Amino acid sequence: MTRDPITISVIQAGLVAAADEMFETLKKTSMSPIIYEVLDVGTGITDKHGNLVGSGAGIPTFVGILDKAVKRIIEIHGLEKVEEGDLFITNDPYYGGVTHLNDVVVSLPVFFKGECIAWASSIGHWSDVGGSTPGSMSTRVNEIIQEGLRLPAVKLFERGKPVTSLLEIITCNSRLPEIAKGDLWSQISASRRAGKRITELAGTYGMGNYNLALEDLFEEGEKRARKGLLELPKGRFEASEIQENDDLWKVAITITEDEFVVDLTDNPEQKAGPYNTSRDGAVISSQMLFKVLTDPNLFCNEGSFKPLKVITKPGTVFEATGTAPHGYYFETRIRLFDLLLQCMARAMPEQLPAGHFSSICGTVIAGVHPITGRKYTMVEPQLGGWGATSTRDGLNCMYSFSHGETYVCPVEICEARYGMEVGWKRLLDDQTGKGLYEGGKSLSTSYRMKGKAVVSAGYSRSKNPVWGLNGGNPGGTNKFEVRKVGTDPVRYAFVSDLEVDNGDEIIIETAKGGGWGRPMEKSL
Repeated sequence: MTRDPITISVIQAGLVAAADEMFETLKKTSMSPIIYEVLDVGTGITDKHGNLVGSGAGIPTFVGILDKAVKRIIEIHGLEKVEEGDLFITNDPYYGGVTHLNDVVVSLPVFFKGECIAWASSIGHWSDVGGSTPGSMSTRVNEIIQEGLRLPAVKLFERGKPVTSLLEIITCNSRLPEIAKGDLWSQISASRRAGKRITELAGTYGMGNYNLALEDLFEEGEKRARKGLLELPKGRFEASEIQENDDLWKVAITITEDEFVVDLTDNPEQKAGPYNTSRDGAVISSQMLFKVLTDPNLFCNEGSFKPLKVITKPGTVFEATGTAPHGYYFETRIRLFDLLLQCMARAMPEQLPAGHFSSICGTVIAGVHPITGRKYTMVEPQLGGWGATSTRDGLNCMYSFSHGETYVCPVEICEARYGMEVGWKRLLDDQTGKGLYEGGKSLSTSYRMKGKAVVSAGYSRSKNPVWGLNGGNPGGTNKFEVRKVGTDPVRYAFVSDLEVDNGDEIIIETAKGGGWGRPMEKSL
């Protein structure tokens, strides 16, 4: 078949547009502020085998989940047994969910003339999926079954008909059943929207052109990745860092003309608490770094990662097995990415920044609205300082490197939905992060309670400061404090089931970014 570059480009753009439409559908129809305001979601299109074709906006690490989720669904069910009208759901890291139980993946196989030609998938953070604590993110668990409802890549729709018993189980296991139901149907609608666009492309241009467009897309992704790989320094690069629980993490990166190998085998055993990540999670951290180094401009697809190889060891913190919990996986994964970045930044200081605040600073407050009497669960990542580079100061008040195109929930929405007062959100500057170029400023936030609530939080870099680069000074640390009425503030790093009451105050101060270059080198 003759390749028509214009037709191929139109199909490729159409597939990306389909993923973007999914994203907009979630943004406009979901029930949770963490989705419709913060945009804590990811959308993507894969081919029939689960190879990533295109993605919408949202969290980069979420986009990296979707191809892995689809491949696991296919592994469990078999592609030949997937039928038109089926729709799958998973949230379990041992069954394609990759992250933790709050992050729910919905995947729709897209059929054209009786053949599966693609999958349209989304992932969104649900505010509550059951478990031992409101918000489903307890620090006190030692098994994943304590963290909430597990959905092991099961059919939610079969041949176009909903599995009503499963829908009932999902809503029954959430403290916010109506919101869970609304977010679920938002994701279902998003997949159906994209599915319609994909079948229109196949119908308009034919399956021959459709398949050529996918081949061309994957070839271009690999070509660009290999071109970028050739420009990287060659050799073996290592980095290690003591974590705040006294574990020593080690990474080794070997770069040749043909491969980029990330070795994570020499690392601690998996944790009894919720501080593990799946192997897929470790792969995503490695993919992020590889993409940054080789081809930061083109959107990701399967070809973008052909030269990448990630080695992990089962039973370690980066490839948890059995029933190990994953509730705070995001802190493990962002710290892994931070260590991988640090490893290469030492080798490429002119091209890469100093360290950033390197924590999601996930903050969950769950209670009853003091005026409406409705239950709520606030889920808020926090902003912090990014590291300086060889050409400028670090960026102020950004989300973590894992977050991508996400946004702060407006104060007005927070106060209206949750019935608390936001005392302030203001830039925070201190004497850390100095250098030839200075680390970015961080954020201070105050939440003042108007009624009883339960708090969960996970803050890394609460002891060990952000790393500087090329002689730049270290940045700051992340701080989470609760000041109960009539008492001195108490600082926490990881906490759950912490009760607060009317008049109590939560004060957050995130870390300033690391400095770049020796401070005395700055010209007057």
